[in-house]
Amino acid sequence: MPDYGHDLQFGIFPTPEAAAADLVLEMAETADVSGLDLVTVQDHPYNSHHLDALTLLAVIAGRTTTVRLAPNVANLPLRPPVVLARSTATLDLLSGGRAELGIGTGAFWDAIVAAGGPRRTPGEAIEALEEAIAVIRGVWSGRGSVAVEGEHYLVKGLHAGPAPAHPIGIWVGAYKPRMLRLTGRLADGWLPSMGYAGPDELGPMNDTIDTAARRAGREPSHIRRLYNINPGTSPQQLAELALEHGMSTFILPVGSIADVRRFASDTAPATRELVDAERARRAAAPAEVEAAAEVGRPRERATRHTEDVGAQAHSGAGAHLVEVHDALRGELARLKDIVEQVMAGEQDAARARTAINELTMRQNNWTLGAYCQQYCRFLTGHHGLEDSSIFPHLRRSEPALGKVLDRLQQEHVVIHDVLEQLDDALVGLVSGASGTTELQRVVDRLAGELLEHLAYEEQELVGPLDRHGFQ
Repeated sequence: MPDYGHDLQFGIFPTPEAAAADLVLEMAETADVSGLDLVTVQDHPYNSHHLDALTLLAVIAGRTTTVRLAPNVANLPLRPPVVLARSTATLDLLSGGRAELGIGTGAFWDAIVAAGGPRRTPGEAIEALEEAIAVIRGVWSGRGSVAVEGEHYLVKGLHAGPAPAHPIGIWVGAYKPRMLRLTGRLADGWLPSMGYAGPDELGPMNDTIDTAARRAGREPSHIRRLYNINPGTSPQQLAELALEHGMSTFILPVGSIADVRRFASDTAPATRELVDAERARRAAAPAEVEAAAEVGRPRERATRHTEDVGAQAHSGAGAHLVEVHDALRGELARLKDIVEQVMAGEQDAARARTAINELTMRQNNWTLGAYCQQYCRFLTGHHGLEDSSIFPHLRRSEPALGKVLDRLQQEHVVIHDVLEQLDDALVGLVSGASGTTELQRVVDRLAGELLEHLAYEEQELVGPLDRHGFQ
């Protein structure tokens, strides 16, 4: 099977448990600041334990800046296509063009009927999906009126709009031949799950999609191949899926912040390196495409080189950044020691709260290192640095740093929020509202976020700060 040459993307698939709503949002935030591409959630409106998928995605959009957002996949029988189209377009507009639409025919028909939806045969469900795609695309056109006179959806004389901020992809969850052919004819992406379509089944399925696409006058490579993977799938396995089966977006079910971090910092970069190396080898030696080759060892993640970065000789602002970060790492160690004393009963939570609030990381309300002369400020829920501070200076001096600075600014917000959670956990411990388990969870999250942030900031900004100074 071909490698379609798509850029690799990585996303997460947290279960939208209502009882764990805060954790779901934290995992989405972590995906955003860790550089992942996508956050998706399942859509089962009949499930009383789940948060509503579209409402959840809207809240996630408000708490993130770069990740794209999609249902995985929208339950069409309980989502009228006009409403689904307008909800998705609205999310896209309000998130700055970050919404996508995973969609399927529906499943668990008894539950759908119990929720007031229709019961459809497999053939009827596919017909309804095709009609719905026509309705959705008509609404998104933003021009004229929408006219779809189908067996399942009758839309006539409806004004189109709003148009989304970007061309939203329609990703179809498909397994059977007729659905695969529909995907080839109409969809922007194919979104199966490893649990229902194993790697050994992807070849024939891709063939069916590609044949249908060509017959419809489309290039098979225009259809992105996404894959809900199983936990524990290795970078080597993902690289093989990309190179031999054309799968290019890998979505992992996650249940913890640690799951998200490992996927972002270990699995994703290792997979990219393997695929990049093999693609380069193939381009350099096209006659040896089929030869088995060792494609190289993935490079280490940034956080593993923190000590090396700090040990390098730097001048001026770069050296100062490393010095400040070393002090912050020392404070983190002190903070963890204080918390360990609280958990061991050697210090009470009230005194610990006072000690922690005296730390530089708390006093500075979390800024770029500890040396920004202006603080980050919140304005109607948005976080930014004042015009005269260091990020705008670096943006002007080295425009290529734009994405790096965007990520760092968002990380400042997240770290500030975690510090607030730490304060709340200590208050909860004093009042009896929460125990040491919550305190330990917040401290562990802070350590992970902070150390990764410091390492990334040093990796990306030491050189530019040496070149350009503070201002």
